[in-house]
Amino acid sequence: MEAKEKILRPVGKGSAGIHLPHFKNTAELETLVMPVPEEVTLPMSQHIGAPAKPVVKVGDKVFVGTMLGESGGFVSVPVHSSVSGTVKSITENDSGTFITVTSDGEMTPDPDLKPFEIKEAKDFAAAAEACGLVGLGGAGFPARVKLSVKEGQRVEYLVVNAAECEPYITSDYRECIESYDDIIEGIYLLKKALNIEKVIICVESNKKKAIEKLYEIASAKEDVDDTVKLMRLPTRYPQGAEKVLIYSATGRKLPAGKLPIDIGCIVMNVTSIATLNRFIKTGMPLVSKRVTVDGNAVKEPKNVIVPIGTPIKQLLDFVGVIDDEANEIIMGGPMMGMDVVSADSVVEKRNNAITVMKPDVLCEKTTPCIRCGRCVRACPMKLYPASIETAVKHNNMEALGKLNVNYCMECGSCSFVCPAKRPLTQSIRLGKAKLRAVKK
Repeated sequence: MEAKEKILRPVGKGSAGIHLPHFKNTAELETLVMPVPEEVTLPMSQHIGAPAKPVVKVGDKVFVGTMLGESGGFVSVPVHSSVSGTVKSITENDSGTFITVTSDGEMTPDPDLKPFEIKEAKDFAAAAEACGLVGLGGAGFPARVKLSVKEGQRVEYLVVNAAECEPYITSDYRECIESYDDIIEGIYLLKKALNIEKVIICVESNKKKAIEKLYEIASAKEDVDDTVKLMRLPTRYPQGAEKVLIYSATGRKLPAGKLPIDIGCIVMNVTSIATLNRFIKTGMPLVSKRVTVDGNAVKEPKNVIVPIGTPIKQLLDFVGVIDDEANEIIMGGPMMGMDVVSADSVVEKRNNAITVMKPDVLCEKTTPCIRCGRCVRACPMKLYPASIETAVKHNNMEALGKLNVNYCMECGSCSFVCPAKRPLTQSIRLGKAKLRAVKK
């Protein structure tokens, strides 16, 4: 290996995307640990795919890491208790099945937990399932699926996502700073077990301290064949989206309906890699999350380690100093996050942020489309958002298919740049839902 490790530039370069204000207010704040909540409520569906099936009953004694629900299928993951205590209730409604655990305040680990042994490639997929691991960058896709490498499939690239391009969110950045050892161990363990040919660690250029830490991974003595590289990406949203990241790192395009493994790639978020490594070492599954609490209504933003299933209201109470004018709570970031119906909603596995916003007094009224084409230029998938909106309005399913509406990643870039303030992203979501309904 050369004395000085070379930092790569993107292979695939595109002009789409947008420049956003960063508002990374919590980047240099050490993560706090939230006190144990009195009770947690664990949804059996915290991921893409089939919900988990309850394996406990009311009154059962459980510990931190005890399985509450087993996988409901291949595209599914188990759910584990994030506190020690007693199962208070198992309820069902239109939103799914929920298990509430009353905490005993002791946070006693399950005595049956033990390190997970990795002997061959398939053990990694098994470890991801046993951990209950989903994509922790926000997508919530079961990690077991992406790590299930079939016989004959070639894994040429492991693309490590440390981009974190949305405003406000810094949970992955803090993972790079605070959990460096788990990231480096996880990367080299994955590389060896899955016989991965090249590792590209991708981070945006504005995260200087993370670049310094990740550079150490690329230049580590474990990289005897010099196949682990750091890539500095332009600071442009949505740089961290899976399809965009693959193109930037490898120059390859992911076809609609295909998984990254179909083009020789596995994409994993840095926190996902660190979490999987911790599980392999200790046996403790995914039971807590680092969550960024920020937004223009938060006076003292923080990064907080939160037991999964904690009510959002309790998290906000812990952070404190929320502006009285706050009227919007978003699960995730301001671009791709979803509005929370109630503060009684809970922190889930796939949540990396809670963003609290004031009403946008500068928001202009929606006006007719002026056909300026800004939405087309901003779209990283080269779609025609305004045309899709028109097709949705006229219920034109054939046009929606031809316009490749399902290829949209719902990044919100089109809505952000639209001078007419058209609800383009919302229209596209509706169009995708309509097309799914027709296909069913």
